[in-house]
Amino acid sequence: VARVIDGDTVVINGIGAVRLIGVDTPETVDPRRPVQAFGKDASAFLTALVAGRSVRLEYDTVRQDRYRRTLAYLYLTDGTFVNAEIVRQGYGYAYTRFPFRFLELFRAYEREAREARRGLWANAP
Repeated sequence: VARVIDGDTVVINGIGAVRLIGVDTPETVDPRRPVQAFGKDASAFLTALVAGRSVRLEYDTVRQDRYRRTLAYLYLTDGTFVNAEIVRQGYGYAYTRFPFRFLELFRAYEREAREARRGLWANAP
């Protein structure tokens, strides 16, 4: 991973921008919007997890989004499922607008994070 753009997008050497499937984190780089609450935390979490590390990509049915970013599931060499870990630790939401292979798993991880008040759910009413 060459660099982390934000909490759900990275740049991978030889591939370019990769948007993580099934994850949505608060915005930090959209020039049309202010930085959203917990956005910097989500970016920092992903940076600590993947920056400079080797990863394996897996794809789902759609390989690119409308911004021409590669859509993928990311795995660390130790088997850590990065997309799922973001949701499980409460640094992002399960992005359910489009169907994907792990949708129900991510919904369950989000529910668990909410109930445990992890990450962005820590101060939720």
